[in-house]
Amino acid sequence: MPPTESQRLLQQQRPDGMRVMSQRWSELGFFHWAFDPEAIAARLPKGLHLDTYDGKAWLGIVPFLMQRVRPAFLPPIPWLSWFHELNLRTYVFDDNGNPGVWFFSLDCDQPIAVEIARNLFSLPYQHAQMSSSMTSAEFQFHSQRKGDSNSAETFRYNRPQFPKATEFGSLEWFLLERYTLFSEGSNGHLYSGRVHHSPYQIEILNEATCPTRLFPLNGFSQPATPAISMISAAPVDVSIFPLKRL
Repeated sequence: MPPTESQRLLQQQRPDGMRVMSQRWSELGFFHWAFDPEAIAARLPKGLHLDTYDGKAWLGIVPFLMQRVRPAFLPPIPWLSWFHELNLRTYVFDDNGNPGVWFFSLDCDQPIAVEIARNLFSLPYQHAQMSSSMTSAEFQFHSQRKGDSNSAETFRYNRPQFPKATEFGSLEWFLLERYTLFSEGSNGHLYSGRVHHSPYQIEILNEATCPTRLFPLNGFSQPATPAISMISAAPVDVSIFPLKRL
């Protein structure tokens, strides 16, 4: 059954047990399109169901910086713990109504991080060349997936100046306040992993540059219109908890 209101709120609580990793997510951009539910549902593994808002399914592109990535209780390593990431994701729930995120791809410019995430978390990470720059007001993010003959894409959006918390029940809350990821192992089993961080502080973007090459790279038709929802968010410090088999 779809998630209840209480199940959605419970996701924000810190899970039991010890975290396995710590990291910071910063310079976050969230760009979302309403999408054909059947096209997305057909790509989900058995045991996961499409989560919708106002009857619509959503695909999101999220560029951001991964910082201070490290095993729990160990210090970050300068050449390993800072890198770029770009993902294409949708929103799902499991057979018990627990809401979360399903990733179609996660592009990254840290080769070791790609291999660790593939092997330990069964996530579809892809190697990429990436760079970024910023001013006090704007963030630019450049990305080209390894093996893609197209030129690098550039994302451009404002950094939040006066961020505010998302409102429960809003589209922004539905899209952003997600604290469970799902993945499918090479053995065909489904897993869930919890993350924990303070609620996002966000600003709605009136304009931004968000290329959509990730859609065809993942077998989806390219959107003909700009993103319906465009958001930037302040940094969050994140605790990562172990995967559990469903």
